[in-house]
Amino acid sequence: QVQLVESGGGLVQAGGSLRLSCAASGRTFSSYAMGWFRQAPGKEREFVAAITWNGGSTYYADSVKGRFTISRDNAKNMVYLQMNSLKPEDTAAYYCAASRVAGTPQRLYDYWGQGTQVTVSS
Repeated sequence: QVQLVESGGGLVQAGGSLRLSCAASGRTFSSYAMGWFRQAPGKEREFVAAITWNGGSTYYADSVKGRFTISRDNAKNMVYLQMNSLKPEDTAAYYCAASRVAGTPQRLYDYWGQGTQVTVSS
C-alpha cells in the first residue's frame, strides 16, 4: 500500500516555474515507478511524466518535453516535477501516481494522490 500526497501547486505567470512534490508513505516506495498526470477542466486526465523505480529512465509527454523534469529521492520517499517555461495550457490539476511498471497508460498505476492545482496566467 502506498499513500501519496502532492504539494507545490499554485498560481504563476506564463514563463514562470513551479516545483511539485509528491510525498509517499509505505516501505515499498522505492520499488515503484512513479508518474505525474494532469487534468484540465473539461478534459480527460493525461500523462505528463514518469520515472523508473531507481530513476534510471524517465519518460515525458511531447507537450512538456524540454520544459518539465521528473526526479525522485528514494531515501526521502519523494517524487518531484520541476516545471519551467510554464504556459497557460499547462493549467490543470496535477496528480502523482505509483505503478509497478513505468509507462504512460493510466491503467498501469495502482495508487493516486488527491492532486494539486496549477494555474498559469497569461
